[in-house]
Amino acid sequence: MATEFTPFPPLVQLAADLAAGRTTSRALVEAALERIADPAGQGSTVFLQVDADGARAAADAHDRLRAAGTVLSPLAGIPVSVKDLFDVEGQVTRAGSRALADAPPATADAVAVARLKRAGAVVVGRTNMSEFAFSGLGLNPHYGTPLSPYRRGEPGDGRITGGSSSGAAASVADGMAAVALGTDTGGSIRIPAALCGLTGFKPTASRIPKDGAVPLSSTLDSFGPIGVSVACCALVDRMLAGLEPVIPAARPLEGVRLGVLTHYVTDDVEPAVASAIDAALKHLEAAGAIVSDVRFAPLDRLPEINRIGFSSMEAWAWHRPLIERHGDLYDPRVLLRIRKGEPASAADYLQLLAERHAMLESARAMWQRFDAIVAPTVPMVPPRVADLEHDDDTFARVNALMLRNTSAFNFLDTCALSLPCHPRGDAPVGLMLAGAPHADDALLAVGRAAEAVLKTIR
Repeated sequence: MATEFTPFPPLVQLAADLAAGRTTSRALVEAALERIADPAGQGSTVFLQVDADGARAAADAHDRLRAAGTVLSPLAGIPVSVKDLFDVEGQVTRAGSRALADAPPATADAVAVARLKRAGAVVVGRTNMSEFAFSGLGLNPHYGTPLSPYRRGEPGDGRITGGSSSGAAASVADGMAAVALGTDTGGSIRIPAALCGLTGFKPTASRIPKDGAVPLSSTLDSFGPIGVSVACCALVDRMLAGLEPVIPAARPLEGVRLGVLTHYVTDDVEPAVASAIDAALKHLEAAGAIVSDVRFAPLDRLPEINRIGFSSMEAWAWHRPLIERHGDLYDPRVLLRIRKGEPASAADYLQLLAERHAMLESARAMWQRFDAIVAPTVPMVPPRVADLEHDDDTFARVNALMLRNTSAFNFLDTCALSLPCHPRGDAPVGLMLAGAPHADDALLAVGRAAEAVLKTIR
């Protein structure tokens, strides 16, 4: 039976504890490393590489800086994890694949990693993921599949964390890192956050530079955090964006206009998810939010528009030479999705760009009506790993449903939060709040207020 670990406290509390001398960076890092190494836990599956020596050295350096009166940011000296598709100088970036296992070590940090390090974050290691980030379920046949905290202690009932940032979410849920750096192309931050009872933030795609990371879709890729609170995500997001490390103040919910999306995102929603979302909306309305249904009919055409999609088209362009050399090393399910882009023509790609532009234009009126759009992050509670590992048809069906709601907002180029909204002890459920493109700070301000209300029912 796996040990159940608890997450670290929020970043603001950790920073206060460091400032008051109640703890040290070295103590925080040792706690993270101890949990990673615990044989009763899942550290060996969650992390593909652990840099214990480097983390200890960085922690000691920050403790010396703090003693001398220098604190780089509220993240200084705090352990973080980095998804395996980001370059870290001196380390091999495998992107969860065996096909890149013999790649040379990175010669520089990815921009996102460099910005976190400049803020004082202590990188404890690289986290597991769906191979090449091309699945919303988090299964990895090469390096193992991290498990959600939900029902993990029950033999044979291990549940997925969701993907593709599977190890990122598990590292935070199990207290192996205080916050995680992940990516989101179709939901890869928000899905695992929802299935692990955490908070995840997908920024507007252009907000964070993409240099130094293995791409899935250059059009849709977004880089962001998974943490234990909106404030944690907001703080890390601003550092990643090169902005001052301040947390946007919560916006009072009185008069906030929430549009509850209907139809496309509500099909096949499991009863437990529907019940938790309905209860959450009632509490938000009682707190003063103006809650009303909205149908955005263009979403109904997304399956047709995305018959191939940006991810398959753009992944095929990047992967062609690697597949020629090491195609036999790919997870067959991932290879199938990449090869879906092989027959696409330039005309197909240009038509997809035009369809997206038209939908973005259609969405302008919706963003003028509402401060945030609301939907279930995912329509289901965490499925069992055993039900997905050996059945390709079930895998494909569940993967498509898992990605449906979140990927709609990648297509709409929005920023989006997933907040836990389930009663304590129940299966994890995420409430998604999405904001207009480039309204990231405004959405985070609404999210902080919504989170405060949701905590009262958890």
